[in-house]
Amino acid sequence: MDYLEGLLLGPLWSDTDYENRRHLSLFLLYGIFVDLLVVYNYLTGSMNTLIAGAFLPKVIVFVVLFFFCPALCFSYYRMPLWGKIPVLIAQLTKFGALTLLITAWARPKLSVSFGDLKDFLISYLNKTLERFTEKYVDTAGTFATVLGVISGGVYVVVVVLLNLLAAILIPGLVFCVARFLQYWYDKVVSMLVLSDYTDK
Repeated sequence: MDYLEGLLLGPLWSDTDYENRRHLSLFLLYGIFVDLLVVYNYLTGSMNTLIAGAFLPKVIVFVVLFFFCPALCFSYYRMPLWGKIPVLIAQLTKFGALTLLITAWARPKLSVSFGDLKDFLISYLNKTLERFTEKYVDTAGTFATVLGVISGGVYVVVVVLLNLLAAILIPGLVFCVARFLQYWYDKVVSMLVLSDYTDK
C-alpha cells in the first residue's frame, strides 16, 4: 500500500520512502506495457477507440485531474479509508489517461498494415543492402556484395535496436516528465493556496 501511495500521490503528498528508492525497472516495465498495448491494437484492431483514438477526451481527463491533484491529495492522510480509495482511483485514472495519450500518439506511427508488414520489411532490407553494396562497388570490386551485406545487415540491426530502445524509454520519460511537472505545480499550489491547511 505504501508503494502504491508513493507512486500515485507523489513525494509531496505521501508519507512513504518511495522517492528514496530507485525505480528504473518500473519505468522500463511501464514502457514495455505501453508498447504491448500499441502492438495489441496493431495486431488485432481491438479497443481501437480506447488505445488509438479519442485523443481530446483523454487530454481533458488528464488535464482536469492534473490541476485538481492538490485539492484531492493534500488531505489524503486525514481521510478515512472510504475517502482515500477515490483519491487513489482518481490518480490512477490520471496516469491511465496519460498512458492512453501516449498510445494514441504512438499508434499512428505504425502506418504499414499488418498484412503488408512482411513485404515492407523485405523491401526495406533489400533496399538497404542494395544501397550499402553500391557504396563498395568502385572500391571493393567483387567483394562489394559481401561488404554491402555485412555493413547493411549491421545497420539494420542497429536501427531495429535503437527503435526498440526508444519505444521502451520514451513512455517512461513522458511519465517522469508528467510527474516532475505535477510535483512543481503541486508545490506552488501548496505554498500559495494550501499553506494554511497543510504542514507540508
